[in-house]
Amino acid sequence: MENMTEIEPIALFDLDGTLCDHDKGLYQALESIKSPNEPSYRNLFDESIPEYIKRRADIIRTPSSWWRNLEKFQLGWDVLEVAKSLDFNIMVLTQGPKKFPDSWKGKKEWVDKHLGSEIDITITRDKGTVYGKVLVDDFPGYVERWLSWRDRGLVIMPANEGNKNFSHPQVIRYDGSNLEVVKKAMEKARYRKRGEKINFLD
Repeated sequence: MENMTEIEPIALFDLDGTLCDHDKGLYQALESIKSPNEPSYRNLFDESIPEYIKRRADIIRTPSSWWRNLEKFQLGWDVLEVAKSLDFNIMVLTQGPKKFPDSWKGKKEWVDKHLGSEIDITITRDKGTVYGKVLVDDFPGYVERWLSWRDRGLVIMPANEGNKNFSHPQVIRYDGSNLEVVKKAMEKARYRKRGEKINFLD
């Protein structure tokens, strides 16, 4: 029997809040249509946001063109460059919103535009089902689901207001000032042997 080879080192990258700036795009769109006397809602994670603002946000995010035209998010691209330098196989892993079926098309077009059509993209309702040595994702719920199946995996979490209080021994929150920590952890993940348990924060 032939010896089993090591599993290919895959780095999974989320889109919204990781590679593209969903929150900035939504904030700017909401600002452009508010009335002169309405307050601004910069913190989109605030549960006290009125329902009518949430409905506006849903309308804004309905067309594929909105998703396709989002700006890059620099924190995610910093981590992407590290992954490329370590020769990870880059794959995009993004959630497909039930409310916005056209977003699936827009996300694919965004990837084609900024990363190239050769990049593999998985649009899913459950990120926990997808294998990778590293996940780069800003949303705690998706991170916890992925880690529930991967007790040796590494997560790099681009910092935002919604994940500021999140912590986990396999998660490094990247805020732009700790790129060397991210590089060291990703290198450990890249060369981790099958079955090996690593302390990424050591």
